[in-house]
Amino acid sequence: MKNLYSDTIVAPATTPGTGAISIVRLSGPDAFQIADAVVKLNSGTVSDAKAYTIHYGSVQDLDEVLVSVFRAPHSYTGEDSVEISTHASSYIVTELIRLLVSVGARMAEPGEFTRRAFINGKMDLAQAEAVADVISSTTSASHRVAMNQLKGHFSNELASLRVQLLEMASLLELELDFSEEEVEFADRSRLLELIGKTICHIDRLAGSFKSGNMIKNGVPVAIVGPTNAGKSTLLNALAGEDRAIVSDIAGTTRDTIEEVINIGGILFRFIDTAGLRDSEDVVEKMGIERSYRKLSEASVVLALPDSLASLEEICSRLDFSSQKLFVLVNKADLLSQDDINKNVITFNKFVTDNNYQAVIIQLSAKTGLGVQELKSALSESQKDLVSNLDSVFITNERHYNSLLQASASLRAARIALESGTPSELVAEDLRAAISSINSILGRDLLDPDTILHSIFSKHCIGK
Repeated sequence: MKNLYSDTIVAPATTPGTGAISIVRLSGPDAFQIADAVVKLNSGTVSDAKAYTIHYGSVQDLDEVLVSVFRAPHSYTGEDSVEISTHASSYIVTELIRLLVSVGARMAEPGEFTRRAFINGKMDLAQAEAVADVISSTTSASHRVAMNQLKGHFSNELASLRVQLLEMASLLELELDFSEEEVEFADRSRLLELIGKTICHIDRLAGSFKSGNMIKNGVPVAIVGPTNAGKSTLLNALAGEDRAIVSDIAGTTRDTIEEVINIGGILFRFIDTAGLRDSEDVVEKMGIERSYRKLSEASVVLALPDSLASLEEICSRLDFSSQKLFVLVNKADLLSQDDINKNVITFNKFVTDNNYQAVIIQLSAKTGLGVQELKSALSESQKDLVSNLDSVFITNERHYNSLLQASASLRAARIALESGTPSELVAEDLRAAISSINSILGRDLLDPDTILHSIFSKHCIGK
């Protein structure tokens, strides 16, 4: 692996030109000496300063600064580190970094501070990946889930599973040393029981990925219905801006349009779809096919039917065991109350007769009538999702795939045990499961440079 300990890196830890203050971060063996070459403290030097202290100083004629000192190993990276707070001028930050580079620092690569923290044992790989999630979190729910992972909740569960798997594998491998004596150190029935429990634990973690992904990236909500039902107008009303083109011409929306909106601390990813109708237009037909695909992928469906037939078509494509349906009686500003009531009664009878679970709301996407009621109902529909945010949620696809691999290896081990397969082959399956867990935590990485570069390149420069 590339030696990351021999040089000192620098990067802005905040976005220059925003807010009142910017922070420039140094980390590495020469962080204090490089800082002293550029910053003149009012009293003493950075090299002589105590850890966890802040000092007033200046950088030539550039700016007055505050310098925070962190000594190894008690810093974010585990190295000697300095954070220089300046006024948030792009010019000041750029010039300060130029000066620091001119006396020996190197510009950090994306995620290099967090990568050094991982290499120096300040956090495992799952926690390091959570840093990016904390930074990119946009709701209270996504922030809380990311913080729990950063604090090591997920890692602790994996570490416990890893210990159990190592004990199982070790007992089986110990038998190989006494193969001539035909000694059994691992009780087979007990081993099968432990493997079964471990599979259930891993499957439960993997099963949280769908919910975790929705918390992180937004609950997918498909807005569907026939042409001119008001789908694009509704998207604009929910977003509070003209996100989609609205027109009386049928087929205006020919492709899906997405908008992510924070409602009650939860992200919803609304997808405005092409109007459902028979069409000979090749492009429009492609858009309609995408509409049906998005309909099947959505967790929540907002249906704007203009007739019972269009509602029946939409419902025929839903899986009510995993999808929530909202039937929206739109254009209340154009219909009489009698017509609205008739539609509500007709739609309600249909869903009741078919034992469909649905929420029926009358609204006017054009005037905003009922839009707030819809938002409240959407937020309420996800109460189970956010009822226990302190539970461990998987939000990373890499982690999810590794858990699936671990589960598959354990299932192979269980089948091998039940069929009387020799201990060494069972132990090999257990070791494969351990390897999958290790890959999440960052232990015993194969081709670590490639793996770490792929992970940390997704971080921003100052992290």
